[in-house]
Amino acid sequence: MGSKSDILVVGGGPAGIISAVTARRYYPDKKITLIKSVGNGCIPCGIPYMFSSLKDPDENKLGNGALEKNSIDVFVDEVIEIDRKKKQIITKNGKNYGYEKLILAMGSLPAILPIQGIDKKGVYPIYKDMDYLKGAIADIKKTKNVLVLGGGFIGVEFADEISKINGFNVYLVEIFPQLLANSFDSEFSRIVEEKLKENGVNVLTDTKVEEIIGQDCVKKVRFSNGQELDIDSVILGVGVAPNTKLAVDAGLDLGHGKGIWVDEYMRTIDPNIFAVGDCVCKRDFFTRRSTPVMLASTATAEARVAGANLYKLKIIRENKGTIAVYSTYIDGLMLGSAGLTENSAKKEGFEIVAGVACGVDKHPATLPGASEVKVKLIFSRKSGIILGGQVSGGMPCAELINLIGVAIQKRMSSMELEMLQMATHPFLTSAPTTYPVVLAAQDATGKM
Repeated sequence: MGSKSDILVVGGGPAGIISAVTARRYYPDKKITLIKSVGNGCIPCGIPYMFSSLKDPDENKLGNGALEKNSIDVFVDEVIEIDRKKKQIITKNGKNYGYEKLILAMGSLPAILPIQGIDKKGVYPIYKDMDYLKGAIADIKKTKNVLVLGGGFIGVEFADEISKINGFNVYLVEIFPQLLANSFDSEFSRIVEEKLKENGVNVLTDTKVEEIIGQDCVKKVRFSNGQELDIDSVILGVGVAPNTKLAVDAGLDLGHGKGIWVDEYMRTIDPNIFAVGDCVCKRDFFTRRSTPVMLASTATAEARVAGANLYKLKIIRENKGTIAVYSTYIDGLMLGSAGLTENSAKKEGFEIVAGVACGVDKHPATLPGASEVKVKLIFSRKSGIILGGQVSGGMPCAELINLIGVAIQKRMSSMELEMLQMATHPFLTSAPTTYPVVLAAQDATGKM
């Protein structure tokens, strides 16, 4: 029992949805079907905010509206096999679906660390499944001492969100000496750590969890230094791994980063199978090395490339690599990072110069709600081309990191950024005379 589609998408997350919607835009006469294994999906970036900021966890639901609007058929089932010769997939429920073009968007799975006791009740990996998450949140809210394992973006956001709920003791544990170590230099990481501590989060950096202790449920955790802590629940915010079993079983190649290998047009080694999102191997924008960047923004950019290029290649739709543009929000503080940090650029062997500027995100600075802004830009010393940037400040500077991302993508120089023309307004931006991106570029140029 089965059916035939022209375009078949496996996966109902942001990458799968945007692949299907983009394909509809470029190929309006094709029959498009999407199969997803999770009936009630959620918006991945909104998961931490289901604890407190959203009135109801269901407000973070990822529905089928965009798919239905574009006449895309949706089925809830799990794909267990790809038959490349017959050009069909087989599902857990015994159905098969034929295809002309197949897009794999299976996403990622939570990384489970080799910690003794990590399988006990009260330990919660983060699955992108609304029904699972609602149950986990309800259970965690019945506890008092919560440990968030992992000081990357998701861990920091969970710790901040749960700290807003009265009666909780929140511990954030990171094995590295600083939070957000992969995305920020230490001066920005310190800002995050200080903000979390102000809000009552117990931040434990340079700390490794050795064992989760308890009969059946979590009662304590033991660290590598021998210290023990009373803990009722543990949230695993330690990252994810590409979900590639389906592709591997079908004989598709993996890249060095263990995700599915694809070319610049998101084609696998099979010309009729494309892959996008977290299940795909990412390559750095500057070095083309594999990089473990898994973001919805990256996934949807890849999805647009795939959806446009299924039948005919459009040169303008190339995927030139992953810039890694991140942003996060912690109780009024916005932080963003794009491209290489000073540390990562030096590790790669780039000869660099950094430009820094501080200011205020409104003008005059006496306006209500004005916040300090800090911008750091990284440039190649000889060419002057921008390699990366970091930003911290209030909400008005939230789009600055996207501006820096565009500058990186277009390989702008420090001189070009000095000449930047921008819209400014007293309530919305820094002053045109002291625009921090321009000042940071000027600071770097002066050091070249």
